[in-house]
Amino acid sequence: MSATSPGKSKTTAPAPRHEGRIDPQVWKIAGVVMLAPLMAQLDSTVVNVSLSTLAQELDTSLTTIQWVSSGYLLALALTLPLTGWLVDRLGAKRVYLICFSIFTLTSLFCGIATDASSLIVSRVLQGMAGGLLTPMSQMMMARTAGPHMARVMGFAVMPVMIGPILGPTLAGVILQHAGWPWIFLVNLPVGILATLLAWRVLPPDRDMRVRRNFDALGFLMLAPALAMLLHSLETLASTADAADAEAIWLELGAAVLLLAAFLWHAARRGGAALIDIRLFRARSFAPSAVTQFLTNCMTYGGQLLFPLYLIAARGYSPSRAGILLAAMGIGLLCAFPWMGRLTDRFGSRRVATAGALLGLAGTLPFMLVGLYDMPDTVICVLLWMRGMGLGSINIPSMSSAYASIPREKLPVATTALNIVQRLGGPIATTCLAIWLHASLAAHEARQAFAFSSTFAVFCVIHALGVVAALTIPARRK
Repeated sequence: MSATSPGKSKTTAPAPRHEGRIDPQVWKIAGVVMLAPLMAQLDSTVVNVSLSTLAQELDTSLTTIQWVSSGYLLALALTLPLTGWLVDRLGAKRVYLICFSIFTLTSLFCGIATDASSLIVSRVLQGMAGGLLTPMSQMMMARTAGPHMARVMGFAVMPVMIGPILGPTLAGVILQHAGWPWIFLVNLPVGILATLLAWRVLPPDRDMRVRRNFDALGFLMLAPALAMLLHSLETLASTADAADAEAIWLELGAAVLLLAAFLWHAARRGGAALIDIRLFRARSFAPSAVTQFLTNCMTYGGQLLFPLYLIAARGYSPSRAGILLAAMGIGLLCAFPWMGRLTDRFGSRRVATAGALLGLAGTLPFMLVGLYDMPDTVICVLLWMRGMGLGSINIPSMSSAYASIPREKLPVATTALNIVQRLGGPIATTCLAIWLHASLAAHEARQAFAFSSTFAVFCVIHALGVVAALTIPARRK
């Protein structure tokens, strides 16, 4: 039940002035809430690039220091299912401020860590807060932007896309001139400023709070399932010949069983479950969620395959490969500003399907890398096409997902959508890594043929993305 008393009402978000114009307050809120995923994305990119330096500076092995990244991701998976319940109980603004404050404070703990163990513990705590920031940002934009979500998000996510592009450069500058602690300490001024802005700009949402009981059994099944699933998939993708492969597969099997048990539990409890899976019966939510899942498969699968192909098969240096791969990021940046207006004019299905087809067209020629070497110019054009295509799927499908969800269900819907999204990347990279390893073993003399067959599998994933986009409702209500 809503907390609003009879005869009284509170406005949680500014309403658009009229159909074609967006209230300036909406842009302010979008700008503030997108600082969180920008900060988290940039932080993760900088840390991942700096792992080898951290191992040297803290006098530990690369296997141990890898938990600075892995521990963050596992903690993120553990807290992600709590998003909807926390927002219903405490309110979106309060949860956002708490999470951003903890993220900033744990950045300080990371910067003053004296050994690998204390750094890993600090990163785990940081991941517990960071796991809530991105879904919180999406949910608050869905509340405030309403039918204009596609247009607002098209511009709001552009700074987030800069994170992976600036991350390696920023890491190099910090490590060369300031030292590794500043990889984390640089978050402090940004975090403090963003927290103050959020406290000042974000609207109160007491009328959106719902007093529902905590589904402890569901959390005890879902949270470990997600953590074990992500950990086992990450391990399988990175170590094809792991000595403890049997243990990894057992962990993966246990994760799948726990996930199945949660789905059975959630089906029985309905709206009282940690995540109400009845949301997937909504007209546009399930097709959009599947499209989001496959989009993450395409994105993270490409991040695995294309650098490996350029460096391992073509013998390019990492810097040369990075220059070519930047074309995909440029394509993403070119696509996002247009997504809102195109979605409003043509509908989510047409725009998302066109993007999926463009992404497939940019990937298909790589199936022929075993037969001929493409010039760098052609690779740049194809990767730019992939970026344009992938950038044209996310925003239309996401706005369509939220279009059929009542406002009071947005927190739970955001949690469910983010879980589905996050599973796409690890599943795709694991499957592609296993296939590529088997193909390389079969074609030791010609690595290009191994990549050619793997790109063929990757194109099948792209084709499934086209099919999923076609199932999105044509128009949002």
